[in-house]
Amino acid sequence: MCSWCWGFAPVLEQLTGQLPGQVRLRRLLGGLAPDTDAPMPDEMRARIRSTWQRIMETVPGTGFNFDFWTRCEPRRSTYAACRAVIAAREQGAQYDRVMNTAIQRAYYTAARNPSDVATLVALAGEIGLDTGRFGTVLDSASTQRILAEEMDRCAALRIYSYPALVLESGDSQWHIPVDYHSAQPVLELIDDLLTQE
Repeated sequence: MCSWCWGFAPVLEQLTGQLPGQVRLRRLLGGLAPDTDAPMPDEMRARIRSTWQRIMETVPGTGFNFDFWTRCEPRRSTYAACRAVIAAREQGAQYDRVMNTAIQRAYYTAARNPSDVATLVALAGEIGLDTGRFGTVLDSASTQRILAEEMDRCAALRIYSYPALVLESGDSQWHIPVDYHSAQPVLELIDDLLTQE
């Protein structure tokens, strides 16, 4: 539920398909905003709406459905969506990205609220998951533990904003600048860093 991650999604897709053979992509969930039933404050709503507008101006082709702000009850609550990716992953590793994309499309283009468990369960069904199994895993202690571990890993990598790219090789870690328009600069930097290693 990170709007800049939505803007980065097309380049991430390119990047994923063009990484050097020795580089394995590992996606981590950063958490972003803890569970709450409180409505999002008006000031935050305005700030996020303006961020959506800025992304549309900065990353042409990125779409947002602003009906979300009138059709849904926005909450600053993203942990459930993170747990949904973990619960989907439990039914097959390929569902990690599939669920992530389903959540982003629901939120940003279909004005559906991924802070709501009912939305997440519906999305699970739409992508072909066993919804009963998904619902059980979604709220399990093991899913919460996995999310906490991934958030801790992000903190250990000094990831404080999203999207973020970190290249690890041996004991070395490099933060790779995100390019919202092309995978090429990212790929070139990765190649340079691996050549130096």
